[in-house]
Amino acid sequence: MTVEKHHFQAEIQQLLNIVIHSLYTEKEIFIRELVSNAVDALEKIRFLQASGEPIFQPELSLKVTIQTDDQAGTVTFTDAGIGMTFN
Repeated sequence: MTVEKHHFQAEIQQLLNIVIHSLYTEKEIFIRELVSNAVDALEKIRFLQASGEPIFQPELSLKVTIQTDDQAGTVTFTDAGIGMTFN
């Protein structure tokens, strides 16, 4: 049996465009994905807490909050889980 190795190379912007235009054209699917990602982040921190890992700001509630701002035309999803951090 011969094993072949192939290298995958792609432009990040092209990948994002494919994902955005194929998966997230429906607003409901996009919102469901954002909520799912927030829940995954909470599950990750719950797992680490159960494993005895030290957690940054353990006093924060493990919940997903969704806020709307009609004037700004925005929807904000917030969670206290482990995931992306913006500085």
